Amino acid sequence: MVLDEAFIEKCRQAFSTFDADGSGTIDRFEMKQLLEAIGESPTEEELFRFMNDIDEDGTGQIEFAEFLRAFEKQRTQAAEVQDEQDTLDAWVALGGGVDKQGQIDTAKLVKIVKDDFGMTIDIQRLVIELDVNKDGKVDFQEFSALFN
Repeated sequence: MVLDEAFIEKCRQAFSTFDADGSGTIDRFEMKQLLEAIGESPTEEELFRFMNDIDEDGTGQIEFAEFLRAFEKQRTQAAEVQDEQDTLDAWVALGGGVDKQGQIDTAKLVKIVKDDFGMTIDIQRLVIELDVNKDGKVDFQEFSALFN
C-alpha cells in the first residue's frame, strides 16, 4: 500500500515531535513517549518487541523510513483484514455460514453476478475453474479464490 503525501507529511511532523533530541531517529525512550501520547501503555517487554519489529537495521534507533514502513505495514494488514471480512460478508449473503462452512450453488452465484450485479465478466467460466471438485457447489475456499 502506498502512503499519500499528506499522510507522509503528518508522519514527518509526528516523528519530529517525538525525536526530542533532534537526532533524526527515535530511541526506545522517545518511542515510549510517542505510544503513551496516543493512549498506549506498553510494558517494557512490549516496547522491546515493538522496537525490534520496526528497527529493521538493528541499530536500536528508528529512522524515519522505518517509521513510515511500520505505518505502511499496519495499513496493509488492516486492508487485508477488511478484504477478508468483505469476502466473508459476501459468502454469508449468498448463503454460506459465518464460520466459513457450507456451500453455495454455482448456478445461484452465476445468476447473482450476471443478473443482480449486471457484471459482464465470464462468471460461468470462472465458476467452472473454481469448482475444483466439480460438484456444482462452491465452498468458502473456492469462493474466496474468486477475489484473490
